Amino acid sequence: MPLANIKKGGVLNNVNQAVEIFSEYGEFIRGIIRHHLGDDARADDLFQDFFLSLASKPLPAGIKNIKSYLYRAITNDVVDATRRLEKYQAIIHKYADNSDFSINKNCPENALITIEEINKMFKLIEGLLPPSEAQAVILRYGHNYDIKEVAKKMKVNRRSVSRYISAGLNKVRQLLTPETEELQ
Repeated sequence: MPLANIKKGGVLNNVNQAVEIFSEYGEFIRGIIRHHLGDDARADDLFQDFFLSLASKPLPAGIKNIKSYLYRAITNDVVDATRRLEKYQAIIHKYADNSDFSINKNCPENALITIEEINKMFKLIEGLLPPSEAQAVILRYGHNYDIKEVAKKMKVNRRSVSRYISAGLNKVRQLLTPETEELQ
């Protein structure tokens, strides 16, 4: 879009400018966001947020290459959104780690498995599995971390975490399966 189309006798309404930019560069903008995020749901949210950002704040005067400006602005928005999400997740995990709330405290007689029993199971898993498998299983199921968070905590890639969890759970299943069931 040439700069002449952005400025019409002074200042074009911010919303109209955003609509004009999105009608011409919408697919470019969406493609850049999807490329950076890889998650369509988050990409759609950020796409809408970027439109609102352009509608509330006009493009600066003197931009020679709008596509280049948009690319940089989108990249900055993706980085900011990712940081906000990571900060939010860290706060939630910190709250969960420090929280004393448990369903078992409210109605212990109805609880199927108490926290003490759960901790015993994780100690057993820790003793039976190799350290990396035990750590992956405990972080994933004991602390409710997702695969990405477990990988970050263990300082390995996600594929390794998935292998550790899969191998660990298979070993636990084998240990819990009575030999009589295996023969049938």
